[in-house]
Amino acid sequence: MPFTYPYPRPSVTCDVVAFTMRGDDLAVLLIRRKEEPFRGCWALPGGFVNENESLERAAARELYEETGLSGVRLEQLGAFGDPGRDPRGHTVTVAYVTFRVAEPSLSPGDDAVEAAWKPMRSLALGDVTASRSVPPPPMSRAKVKGARRGVSPPSRRAETIRLAFDHAKIVSRAYRRICRHLDDPIRDPAFDIVPPRFTLAELRRIYEIVLGRTLTPRIIKQHLVDRGLVVPATTKPSINAKDKDLLYRWNRR
Repeated sequence: MPFTYPYPRPSVTCDVVAFTMRGDDLAVLLIRRKEEPFRGCWALPGGFVNENESLERAAARELYEETGLSGVRLEQLGAFGDPGRDPRGHTVTVAYVTFRVAEPSLSPGDDAVEAAWKPMRSLALGDVTASRSVPPPPMSRAKVKGARRGVSPPSRRAETIRLAFDHAKIVSRAYRRICRHLDDPIRDPAFDIVPPRFTLAELRRIYEIVLGRTLTPRIIKQHLVDRGLVVPATTKPSINAKDKDLLYRWNRR
């Protein structure tokens, strides 16, 4: 006979916050819900955990079923279980976060009628949205390898998107996690946001897009090179190479 106990059992779900770079902005993967509650509203991809299913497997399954995105490395962000966060009843969700440099194509399905990458600045995230209201300057000649090309920033402010459930809170915390990884990028290789070899200009551009502000080459040098977080990719750089063309790598042992 299965073990039972006289306490209410909250439902468990998993949600995924996936970031990518779109033109001059950071974008978040969202789905438009097919069913109630919040039918027709934008939300994070996610759903209920099946019986005898691990949390990470449930997160990866829901991400694939609702957006077609697979093979991504997920990092657990935290649990969110405030009473009333889900009108269906007491539901605890375990959120995961991931980052993709190149914008993957999407294929909505299951409980999603639409899946799309939405700019961070278009989401109602309170202080996080306000802090990223000014986009970085246009992309220079040094383009990020693998990033989507030919996408210009919108000429006017997009409509504000209010997310279902408490997903705005989850996205805000996920964004802070990404920023923390940028502050100490060699601690965890889960968020390799550049190719194995990169120029400092490419790296600076990614930091500008994620943080939503302009950074000088001197700041990048002080934060990453002088601290030994990035080192030259080769001990014998070409004598004809210019400083802006020198390749670096993360100083991971």
